[in-house]
Amino acid sequence: MAEIYSDEVLYDFTPMLKAYKNGRVERLTGEQFVPASIDPATRVKSKDVQISPELGVAARIYIPGDANPDTKLKLPVVVYFHGGGFAVESPFSPLYHKHLNYLVAESNAIAVSVDYRLAPEYPLPTAYDDSWLALKWVFSDEAQNEEWIKDYADLGRVYLGGDSAGGNIAHHLAIRVGSEQGTNISLRGIFLNCPFFGGKDPVGVESSEEMVLWKKFVDNLWVFVHPKEFPGYDDPWINPAKDPRVSGLGCSRVLVYVAEKDYLKDRGWYYKETLEKSGWFGEIEVVEVKGEVHVFSVFSPDGENGLAMIKKVASFINH
Repeated sequence: MAEIYSDEVLYDFTPMLKAYKNGRVERLTGEQFVPASIDPATRVKSKDVQISPELGVAARIYIPGDANPDTKLKLPVVVYFHGGGFAVESPFSPLYHKHLNYLVAESNAIAVSVDYRLAPEYPLPTAYDDSWLALKWVFSDEAQNEEWIKDYADLGRVYLGGDSAGGNIAHHLAIRVGSEQGTNISLRGIFLNCPFFGGKDPVGVESSEEMVLWKKFVDNLWVFVHPKEFPGYDDPWINPAKDPRVSGLGCSRVLVYVAEKDYLKDRGWYYKETLEKSGWFGEIEVVEVKGEVHVFSVFSPDGENGLAMIKKVASFINH
């Protein structure tokens, strides 16, 4: 009987993961590890650093292949948060390692790709807290002991970025920068790729019959990674429109990418509407890519649309 019970599925989030009633979690993607290296396609260099060994928070740092400390040329900094529904993937997976190599090569920036702890073992807000710890580390004296940060990082040109759940994290860290007193963190902007936002009431395509199953999937995933009854699907963590602090977003520029065939597409547009109505002082642009699916540029950074998006993000960073 125990063996039968162990195979009873509580949540099926295929192709991401399955969670069983006995507490076992089977991750179906994002478990492969690619070592830091010099990428043969882009010549971008990477290495891994520990930010908080006791918590298990780490990062992979990337610099352009032609970066030279003798030039004393400082580069913009991208602090990046991977997607995966807060529950799968890492900076060290083949998917994100390749994506960051292409982003760094095109933008000529230094990137810090954050390895935050995953739900359900570490339910939200752990991912936010870990990511905040990593962002504070970038601006810390301790980070100046890291050669690549010391030699290349222009801390006056820092951007946050992320896809899906990582886009959600980037938004909330910018909110925290804008609301927290006494911090030395300054942000130029954030870029969100198909951000994972939601809400109790459907917006746009979410109300269509063909999207009913997708809404159920997203709603169940949110409860899985953030098991809190109130306020549930309208928690400010998932629905920026319900956050009284949203007008204090701590940067002046936002770039959002959405994909025509993505269930979350209209959440990106609704995010723009929310910021513009809030009294926030900055500028936001939303770019919708026809014919594409959720986080297409992560899956294919060297495809036509993926490259076009990365070029646009690079221009945003170097504006």
